[in-house]
Amino acid sequence: MRRTTRARTGLSALLVAASLGLGATPAGASDAPLAPRTADAPRTADAAALHALDAAVERALGDDSAGTYVDAETGALVVTVTTEAAAAKVRAAGAVPQRVRRGAAQLNAAMAALEARAGIPGTSWGLDPRTNQIAVEADASVSARDMARLREVAASLDGAVRVTRVPGVLTREVAGGDAVYGGGSRCSAAFNVTKNDVRYFVTAGHCTNISSTWSATSGGASIGVREGTSFPTNDYGLVRYTDTANTPGSVNLHNGSLQDISSAADAVVGQAIRKSGSTTKVTSGTVTAVNVTVNYSDGPVYGMVRTTACSAGGDSGGAHFAGSVALGIHSGSSGCTGTSGSAIHQPVREALAAYGVNVY
Repeated sequence: MRRTTRARTGLSALLVAASLGLGATPAGASDAPLAPRTADAPRTADAAALHALDAAVERALGDDSAGTYVDAETGALVVTVTTEAAAAKVRAAGAVPQRVRRGAAQLNAAMAALEARAGIPGTSWGLDPRTNQIAVEADASVSARDMARLREVAASLDGAVRVTRVPGVLTREVAGGDAVYGGGSRCSAAFNVTKNDVRYFVTAGHCTNISSTWSATSGGASIGVREGTSFPTNDYGLVRYTDTANTPGSVNLHNGSLQDISSAADAVVGQAIRKSGSTTKVTSGTVTAVNVTVNYSDGPVYGMVRTTACSAGGDSGGAHFAGSVALGIHSGSSGCTGTSGSAIHQPVREALAAYGVNVY
């Protein structure tokens, strides 16, 4: 079911050798990109500090905020609000308030209207707090007739929605080839996790839907068995290791080194991320929207995150991360042009909570 704007909750990623290691409307507010912060604005020191501050603000404001983002110039966490009372709470928490036209309720209503009237395969939409709008993308498969319907719905929502046509076709990125194998398909692993001293890895649900057993090589011996899967609606799955030898809590950087993962958090719009997958290896990008609904051909998924990282078939299930912080499980994209991609991830914290597991 649809979620509100506040509900954000390898081998490619972790393989080593032959086993997986794995309110009021303020005057002058507009839809233009929000003004840069001044040089003396608060800064976030690193990914962990950013996520801790973001979580504190969310606890303090709830639906009194219409979203948060990282200012590209200063690195400050900016919190969108519609009242001065909410702005005061933001300052008290150590972040920067930004007055905007639309509050969470209006943006939630816009997302509900899109779901009810424009649930078209090949489209996705999510919250972009930088413009105080719901950002819709329509891929090349969306017909002229459906584009007209989408634009008509957007036009009826008082500027709360913007629509962009994007190249490529939005798809789940499973492929045949090398990496984590199951049911004749190739995916990627995201993060190694544990519960009660039992070790698992998380990957995409559209991957774990395919097979109950997983191997490190095509046709190779099983290294894990499916414990849970959820797709569509969500896109996460859990595989229990049958061989726990050499299963570090790290992400493969595909250059002979590993990135240790020590915590998990929800992504914030504007922050830099990296993606590790079995096809495109490590790519970088920024977060452009949260609470994204993705209308795949076989059903919608909700509460996703859109980024500009590049990806391709076989990257499904891979790791999205920032430093030592796990952020998401790669789901799909509409392709990549040069270094500009559209990689979408399932927030990993939701998967961890669903299965009661933790990164290590």
